[in-house]
Amino acid sequence: MPGTSPLRAWLAQRPPAAGAAVMATGIVSVALHLTGYELLSRLILAVACLAWLTLAADFVLRLLGDRARWIREAGTPGALTAVAATTVLGTRFSALGWQTLAEALLALAFVLWPGLLVLVVRSSRRPMPGAVFLSCVATEGLAVLAATLAEEQGVAWPAYAALVLFWIRLALYVFALCCFDLRQLLEGHGDHWIAAGALAISALAGARLVTAGSGRYLWDADDSGVLRTVTLALLVLDLCWYAVLVVAELVRPRPHYDVRRWSTVFPMGMTAAASVSVATAANVPSRGLGEVLLWIAVAAWLAVAAGAVLDARTELRALR
Repeated sequence: MPGTSPLRAWLAQRPPAAGAAVMATGIVSVALHLTGYELLSRLILAVACLAWLTLAADFVLRLLGDRARWIREAGTPGALTAVAATTVLGTRFSALGWQTLAEALLALAFVLWPGLLVLVVRSSRRPMPGAVFLSCVATEGLAVLAATLAEEQGVAWPAYAALVLFWIRLALYVFALCCFDLRQLLEGHGDHWIAAGALAISALAGARLVTAGSGRYLWDADDSGVLRTVTLALLVLDLCWYAVLVVAELVRPRPHYDVRRWSTVFPMGMTAAASVSVATAANVPSRGLGEVLLWIAVAAWLAVAAGAVLDARTELRALR
């Protein structure tokens, strides 16, 4: 538009899937915190916060200034990155002890979740790219944040709410898997990795639920056993998907930058965080693996961030 700055014009062109940049950056920060790299975690968290605020402002401007476009984009799976990104940041803020802010982000995400989820499910058509799994990621993100708040504050009701969301996600994963185009493993531009990320965040949610119930008797022995078994199974399935996706990348390399590559970094970081959390909650030897996967995720984050900066610079020059 005439009079619009190049930066504002560039931002207006960002697709809903750009929210995956916040998801990826936020979960890398969480994983770094879990493994004791606090300073680096906080630096990356600052980047995630800046990206979230920028995209949130654009979200509101589109809602107020171009309602038709907003509704159209809200029906795409990428719109659910708004929910997932908000819950990831809330989880990290809770670890910092900022519980009020984490609660506010949980409330915001919960308000956005049902409307966006219904629009996305209604618009889903077979076959679909990996972004279809964002329905699972957004739902489980709420579970992770609720369980985290239950653990940090010693309150039972968020844990029970998280447990309900945890099981809802399983049904959504079956739905997403039925819609997913398996050809994306070789042809996808990055978001096909969310097939693994959806399992990873579920394993993280399960680990948080196991920990939240420990010593508080929220679940009886049978329920705790089932929850622990399902959590371990989810982590194993996630690692299997991770291996398949790595092989697919080696068979069909796709080195060029694409905004959907942030959806590759997110599952990598989430798998690292889940491995470390499950090791602690279920007393299994996956922490060492989690730390190895963390540095792979950090390397991927740096590569995609560099690509994003170069791509943005090129686009901004073209808009001047």
